Amino acid sequence: MNSPTAPTTLRQSAEAAAATFPDLLARAEQLAGSVLLGDHGRRRAGLGDDFWQYRPVQPGDPARWIDWRRSARSDDRFVRQKEWQIAQSVVLWVDQSAAMRFASAPKLPEKGDRARLVALATAILLIRGGERVGMAGTALPPRRGGNQVLRLAEALARDGAEDYGIPEHRAMIPHARALFVSDFLGDLDGLRMAMSKAADRGVRGVLLMVLDPAEEAFPFRGRTIFESIGGTLRHETLKATELRARYLERLAARKAELEALAHVTGWQMQVHHTDKSAQSALLWIWQALDRGTV
Repeated sequence: MNSPTAPTTLRQSAEAAAATFPDLLARAEQLAGSVLLGDHGRRRAGLGDDFWQYRPVQPGDPARWIDWRRSARSDDRFVRQKEWQIAQSVVLWVDQSAAMRFASAPKLPEKGDRARLVALATAILLIRGGERVGMAGTALPPRRGGNQVLRLAEALARDGAEDYGIPEHRAMIPHARALFVSDFLGDLDGLRMAMSKAADRGVRGVLLMVLDPAEEAFPFRGRTIFESIGGTLRHETLKATELRARYLERLAARKAELEALAHVTGWQMQVHHTDKSAQSALLWIWQALDRGTV
């Protein structure tokens, strides 16, 4: 048997990733193209070259700011404001652990596939809007441009070996934005650390909790064997129905904990189920990132 670092195993892993990321990229491009959002530049009044809007004169405005041509068309005086576009750095963390490779039915996507798809589509839209996007940590710093989209697609196509993912907390860029996508069903200590460090650096972001509908409904009956995708955890019961109430209670507690963590750090949190459209998740992420603009 080959060791995890044997050349044959490494080559097979590389070939698998190379075969996966073009398909992921094509689907993400299609998803991003289905959402007509316009430029996402951080649009604010300030220094710039492009006209943004007129506004009424306010006390303290210098007379040279007044647009007399526009003001002549009404009884009020108006200032011509220009647009100030600030390129924002956005960092992604997408859970690529074994737990994300779960799907309860053949017609449903794996949680990890949905997570990668919406994260990459978000990155495509952000980069098209002039933003810098990268991966959390030090491996792929935020950059602009089409080549960065290719790098992100390749990075996201890789699977992790661990049962549950742990968010990156290194190299948090001050005042950046962040998108963390996971089922968040593992230990939350790593998430708490990452979000605490993010808050210390003025980083705000969004949490997207991706769940399979079976994880939400717990439809199991009778004798059932529960086993983690990585194979390290296993539980067998003859009466799965009796576990349902406790399971749902713990799931509700986990969601409440995530919402509370998001609240105290200035983030936003949402649950997305894989039987719903990927477009709905993308739209929520986009709106949440806009609401996080300062």
